[in-house]
Amino acid sequence: MWAALLHDIGKAPTTKIRKSKITSYDHDKIGKKLTEQFLKELNCDDEFIKNVAVLVRWHMQPLFISKDMPFSDIRNMTREVSLEEIALLSICDRLGRGEMSEYKIKEEKKSIELFLKKVNKDK
Repeated sequence: MWAALLHDIGKAPTTKIRKSKITSYDHDKIGKKLTEQFLKELNCDDEFIKNVAVLVRWHMQPLFISKDMPFSDIRNMTREVSLEEIALLSICDRLGRGEMSEYKIKEEKKSIELFLKKVNKDK
């Protein structure tokens, strides 16, 4: 739940307009650092902070991997995070946008299935 709450915390410092488009490149990486800082301020346990921060760090990977994007990093992601947890966070992120058609919901679920298939193939 904490990762779902904080997964886009890195967007504020990374959001820019590039070629008339709004981007937030590396918000996942910056978000990891901001998550650690935020949870330390709340005096959370170090292990809890680590677990939440890695989910925030890797939350974009299901999209990158399912779409064969160049910044996918299966090897490092699988060293740090549970595939089931990151898949769950990703589907919550995607479906939590609201007002989605049944077709779009099915497409998002298929994307997560494809992500899991690709990652398990590379193990």
